[in-house]
Amino acid sequence: MTGVRLTELVEAAGCAAKIAPGELAGVLSGLPRLDAPELVVGFDASDDACVWDLGDGRGLIATTDFFPPMVDDPFLFGQVAATNALSDVYAMGGRPALALNLLCFPNCLGIEVAGQILAGGAETCRRAGCVVAGGHSINDHEPKYGLAVTGFVALDERLENGGARAGDALVLTKALGTGILTTAHKGGLLDDAGVRVATDSMTTLNEAPIRLARELGCWPHAATDVTGFSLMGHSCEMAEASGVTLEIDAAAVPVMARAREMAALGLIPAGAYRNRDFFGPRVGLDEALPLDLTDVLFDPQTSGGLLLALGEKDAERLVDALRAEGLPAAVIGRARCRAEKSVLVR
Repeated sequence: MTGVRLTELVEAAGCAAKIAPGELAGVLSGLPRLDAPELVVGFDASDDACVWDLGDGRGLIATTDFFPPMVDDPFLFGQVAATNALSDVYAMGGRPALALNLLCFPNCLGIEVAGQILAGGAETCRRAGCVVAGGHSINDHEPKYGLAVTGFVALDERLENGGARAGDALVLTKALGTGILTTAHKGGLLDDAGVRVATDSMTTLNEAPIRLARELGCWPHAATDVTGFSLMGHSCEMAEASGVTLEIDAAAVPVMARAREMAALGLIPAGAYRNRDFFGPRVGLDEALPLDLTDVLFDPQTSGGLLLALGEKDAERLVDALRAEGLPAAVIGRARCRAEKSVLVR
């Protein structure tokens, strides 16, 4: 692999490689329905994973996620991809238990690179207490990696997109900007130190918000992880599934260092434009907001944080606990009675 950078082999990186949300919605709407009474959460409300009733008070969570690299270091790529895949289980309120590797690998790279990618994923799963029990690999012209993950949740604690209530506070557990910063790094306008804030965030498990919410007794009413469809896209999905409008204070949203600077230079991933095209009509943006900030709000996140809806006092307690563990969590807004727009940004 001498002289070959992983990011040079791909057209799109990380969650920015997702199919455009409008195109995906059209495909999913035409699929035949194969419902079962045990399926308590499917894809109707764009939830992060499905949940199957095991009949003993527990639900089995099943999800999968994989994508092309957004970093050049193979081990780090494996860590980021695994962290991102495990996040879906945490977003449902659950615990990841079992994972299978999904690896697409080009012949132009040495096989030792594949080993490093898998080792990064295994290290992340070890930290999460999740067993890697096998997987599948194929040849491909672009490298891609991720996991199929199985987890478990008590059914009376499962979290979904659709539980937000008017009056709830909204908590975001990680800062935004991964898509913009990794795009700038790929373009050579941001050095390794500059992009480290993004890679550190992308390898941080979303375990802490769920663990602390349980320990503090401030369980959320709704949750989702913020990934390729951006904060705006995932906020729209939560609002519409819950029958409310989410009102977001743009100044309160945590943003990674230099993300707005890079956005102002035009270093915007293509996925951000797709997100704005599809979700933009459902979002009411204050005209006074600067373009670089709204670009961050539509930025596709790779291994982003959780967006949680919970009572105001519980939200403040949870944010304090998360910040004590070093996470840049913040209360970023409120849920209110349904208005014309799904999301309002002030």
